[in-house]
Amino acid sequence: MDSVSQTPFERYQPWRRSVEVGFWVVTYLVSAIGNSLTANMDVSRLALDFASWQPVAWEASSAIASLALIPAVVWFTRRWPLHLDNWRQMLPAHLLASVAWSALHVIGMVAIRKAVYATQGQHYDFGNWWWEFGYEYLKDIRSYAGVVATIEVYRFVLRRWQGEASLLDVPDDGPPMESVERPERFLVRKLGREFLVGANDIEWMQASGNYVNLRMRGHDYPLRSTIGGIEGKLDPDRFVRVHRSYIVNLDQVGSIEPLDTGDARVHMKDGSNLPCSRTYRGGLRQRVGQDG
Repeated sequence: MDSVSQTPFERYQPWRRSVEVGFWVVTYLVSAIGNSLTANMDVSRLALDFASWQPVAWEASSAIASLALIPAVVWFTRRWPLHLDNWRQMLPAHLLASVAWSALHVIGMVAIRKAVYATQGQHYDFGNWWWEFGYEYLKDIRSYAGVVATIEVYRFVLRRWQGEASLLDVPDDGPPMESVERPERFLVRKLGREFLVGANDIEWMQASGNYVNLRMRGHDYPLRSTIGGIEGKLDPDRFVRVHRSYIVNLDQVGSIEPLDTGDARVHMKDGSNLPCSRTYRGGLRQRVGQDG
């Protein structure tokens, strides 16, 4: 696909990883510098007996320990996403995660401080661990909440920018215009616009955490569902599971390439090559043969 036909979202993808990593690095770098400056100003104003490098070590160690935990929070929020419609169910898990965040943050920053102090021939004393951990947790739970909120808002913006699919709701009055259990169309919201796409237009689907990406005409639209959940709503005469993470539209299958491992590779008409595990290979070949 050339750059002229790519959407802004697709043009962003090569830069996405760098932007995401850069955002967190810059955020914690700016925070560490700003906090170090203000801490040194307080030390000078109150005439405290601290060298100028010590506040820098405190703030830098906290920032480095927090930054190292960001990938874990990204993974955790994929597994247990926090949305407006599920926050009550997810809150206990995230409260436990905030305790883990704080414990790892404290252990990491204390270890770094001890190492820095040792290079200066000094010993770093964290104090009473239970008391100090309680103090740090009151700050860390707010930091954890801020990180989770930033991640979830960013993902929400990405989904709307990309285009997010959903099942049609049951109307408030009267019967639905089509079967809710076997939907023929999906509603896609994209940048403030809404439009309907036919289920038959879906070429293939891929599980992605708590979402299933619907592939249509070169674009992916995430649908909040498990792969098994959406499989049960699709027309079994048209859609077939080929892998624990993939479902294909039989009309869009070009060919099936057997592999020496017993698995197979599914060549789609749009040029995509999808894995087919041996568990589903026989059923796929039978279906394609019957349909052909």
